[in-house]
Amino acid sequence: MSFKTKFFKISNPITKNFSFGRFSNLLPFGNQILVYHLVSDAYLKHAKHLFPYRSVKQFEHDLDFLSKHFEFINWETFLKQKTEKVTTKKPTILLTFDDGYAEFYDIIYPILKRKGIYAVNFINPKFIDNKELMWRNKASLLVSEITGNETLQSKISQLPDFGNDLKINLDSILKIKYKNRGQLDLIADLLEINFDIYLKNKPVYLTTEQLLKLKNDGFGISSHGWDHPLYNQLSLEDQLANTQRSLDYMRENEFLNDSFAFPFTDHLVENQFFDSIFKRNTDLKFTFGAAGLKLDSNPKNLQRIPIEIGNYSAEEILKNEILYYQFLKKFNKNRIIRS
Repeated sequence: MSFKTKFFKISNPITKNFSFGRFSNLLPFGNQILVYHLVSDAYLKHAKHLFPYRSVKQFEHDLDFLSKHFEFINWETFLKQKTEKVTTKKPTILLTFDDGYAEFYDIIYPILKRKGIYAVNFINPKFIDNKELMWRNKASLLVSEITGNETLQSKISQLPDFGNDLKINLDSILKIKYKNRGQLDLIADLLEINFDIYLKNKPVYLTTEQLLKLKNDGFGISSHGWDHPLYNQLSLEDQLANTQRSLDYMRENEFLNDSFAFPFTDHLVENQFFDSIFKRNTDLKFTFGAAGLKLDSNPKNLQRIPIEIGNYSAEEILKNEILYYQFLKKFNKNRIIRS
């Protein structure tokens, strides 16, 4: 359990007793950037073991709360705020979604359109049109299929190790790294689980047609890396190649090519990456991490607030993020310093 998680567990029972107005004056920034993945009332085998996604009711509750205290803005207004120092009467929110899940079009898009709220989708081009299941979604699907299935549990207990001291079980499947993602296909083959059939029966990601519809309705489509690697496990060369390939896709399809959001996290990504990617892409304005309310030593790299944390509501998360930021500030730990 991370220190931040422990902090939230301690602070949340306290912050719940106070209105958000008691915290809003402590917001360190005029603009907040929030990140979700998907919203659904269904048990989604490919996502259930990755993050606690919101139900429709929870999502609408989040939006109702946020609308009372913030002004939702679009990408153009966000850029003006950042580059021209435009101010607003209320603090603002840029709403973002990662990974390009199909639920954005089927569930989230109608809700946002009804409420007049804009959002940016950070997508992985490799998986658009459901050409392939992302490696982390494969891991979640495998665990979902094995859990409660005595036949598959028996099979997995008999599977050989991969020669790297990896004992195959539910926990180790979820810990398989990007560089070893081929192991997920081997496990699926041994258990006779077909990822392609799953994708055919249950489309997981947005399609090109849906992306174009969203774009034409004013929603942003932008880069989240080519195939969702964890960047601190890549060489600098591979970090740049993965990013550039996704940015090229955005240009070719006339989506947003002035932004990029790191898959997972930007933790341990060094200044050399930022220097190189901004030099290669003169249209690129900002990159995004997901460390919550934090400053960054690189002014063009901005941190987003993850909202899918445990069973916390958006109000609870923001209260605790504000308190956590003020706590870190006392020890000069509220800024990410990059080498």
